[in-house]
Amino acid sequence: MAVSTEECEHAFPRFLCLLCKEIDPGVGGAVATVPTIGEQNILMAIAAAEEVRGPPDELVAAHTGFTPHAVMAAEAENRAELEAEPGARKGALRKGTMMDQSSAIVAAKRTQANVLVELAQAARLFHAPDGTGFVDLTINDHRETWPIRSKGFRHWLTRLYYEEEAGAPSSEALQSALNLLEAKARYDAPERRVHTRVGAFGNKLYLDLGDEAWRAVEIDSTGWRVIDNPPARFRRPAGMLPLPVPVAGGSIEALRPFLNVRSETDFVLVVAWALACLRNNGPYPVLALAGEQGSAKSTFTAILRSLLDPNTAPLRALPREDRDLFIAASNSHVLAFDNVSGLPAWISDTLCRLASGGGFAVRQLYTDNDEVLFDASRPVILNGIEEIIDRPDLADRAVLLTLQPIPEERRRPEQELRAAFEAERPRILGSLLDAVVMGLRRLPETHLQKLPRMADFALWATACEVAFWARGTFLSAYSGNLDEVVEGVLEKNPAAVALRAMMETQTVWAGTATELLDALTSLVGERAAKTKDWPKVPNTLSGKLRRAATFLRKVGIDIDFGRDTKRLRTRTITVTRMQAAGAEKQGPGASAASAPSDSTAITGTDNAFSAASAWTQDAHADDVTSRDDQIVRKISLDNNAADGADGADAVHPLESESKEVPVDHWTGRI
Repeated sequence: MAVSTEECEHAFPRFLCLLCKEIDPGVGGAVATVPTIGEQNILMAIAAAEEVRGPPDELVAAHTGFTPHAVMAAEAENRAELEAEPGARKGALRKGTMMDQSSAIVAAKRTQANVLVELAQAARLFHAPDGTGFVDLTINDHRETWPIRSKGFRHWLTRLYYEEEAGAPSSEALQSALNLLEAKARYDAPERRVHTRVGAFGNKLYLDLGDEAWRAVEIDSTGWRVIDNPPARFRRPAGMLPLPVPVAGGSIEALRPFLNVRSETDFVLVVAWALACLRNNGPYPVLALAGEQGSAKSTFTAILRSLLDPNTAPLRALPREDRDLFIAASNSHVLAFDNVSGLPAWISDTLCRLASGGGFAVRQLYTDNDEVLFDASRPVILNGIEEIIDRPDLADRAVLLTLQPIPEERRRPEQELRAAFEAERPRILGSLLDAVVMGLRRLPETHLQKLPRMADFALWATACEVAFWARGTFLSAYSGNLDEVVEGVLEKNPAAVALRAMMETQTVWAGTATELLDALTSLVGERAAKTKDWPKVPNTLSGKLRRAATFLRKVGIDIDFGRDTKRLRTRTITVTRMQAAGAEKQGPGASAASAPSDSTAITGTDNAFSAASAWTQDAHADDVTSRDDQIVRKISLDNNAADGADGADAVHPLESESKEVPVDHWTGRI
């Protein structure tokens, strides 16, 4: 049944209005009929159900705050935004109410990752020369520098998100935000260098104090001072501890009681090494400490580390691979390895690169082609019972010290020693900074007649020495130490020891590596030739002699590797005993006399480890002087009968006949 809802002038459906007395001709189809009372009731119910009147505009505005005009304008704006941003949340409602459309747009625009990126606008982005992204954050009125991928920055960003949204971001959203921030730091932000503990900016050095205020010590040729917000950027790896605020007016002699040094020469070398650590670049010599149990090697190492670069784990075991070593180097300024029993060849070569400066690269995790690069140099401390450095290339970059044992009755509790050191540490650090100021002032005009292998270290220590000692003090101590290093390393090379013994009776030897191996083997005997350190094939002998060539030249033996002019494919070795090798020889084959390693005996009253008497048994017990007895002598092959020399080999040579030597001029080497 078709129903016409057209209203009449009485506001009723025309077909139901009894006042008009009219019947809608369209009702009931083609035949106009008058509806019955029941039909009229049904038609009235249908008309009432079809027409639903909305609430008054005043009621809508009172409950929602939207006027009819505002609702129409908002709906038009939402439709325009949805049409202009087709990628904004596909499937958003286009036929819903204004509230549905607004919720869809807000959800599309404010994802968790977008919120995190917006919150990170408070940080200032930049990147390091290797492309690593960093941020500068202003926290409690000071600047802090964090890698974008560090836990510190992630925690800071998560906290801001919680304060803004009262919730935690998902790990996927946080990772997406960090990826975007790192890209912006690399391509849209400036490049700056980031340092660990010691850095430079312009002509000034900066020492990061590591405190909560992120202060640093600024050092130049006019003096040093503690400043806020240094221009040099520093990072704070895990485990880094703060340095004390340095105090001016201290004396370097306050450091002496806390170090078990046997002589004034050793103390000069230790201070020179510490001054090198306060530079922003290398090379840095490797400080190697040797001594028997009870010589305070670990305490010596820990005190030096806490003075220059304190850490929660100051002493560590030697790493097992290059990757671990360079990860430690990237997170610390000073590396300290305790109780080292020996140095494998690979780590000896790696320490050479770390001392002089060299690059290291490993494949980045979860990638096929990307690499993680490290290119820097770091100060290193090694300690062990034996003299652990036996390769000439590392020994030439090292400062080797031997510590004397401390008698049990003169030991002090470590807690007491630490407390005394903490009281003196600010003044000791201040005295070192005074010497750095002197070094910056004198370095441009400092020159040496002969430069050692670690030339930059020698120049820097020479420029700084006048703050503590007379001119030439360091170079004398360093030259004597290098001479001792030469002798010590050559003694550990059985081929070099045998070659020195062979050249005692001749001036020139020439031949092939095979012939030289046969000659040296017959010289040392069958017992020594069977040891694992003895070269078994000619090419191994050539390699050992090539490594020892520099040190052999210092003791008067020159080795030349060439080819036979008649037989071009034959390699030859020419060994020449020089008449003079840096110093006058006292006998055939004798090594050059080194500078005295001791000028002032250190008494127990000046040392915190002991209350009385000196550590060294004799004021000249550690002097290195000219001697007639040789390390290895030619072994006679005429008599092979068993005698007291059967236990001797190239490493433990035969004892020479006893000679009358003055007691106060005795020296020996095991």
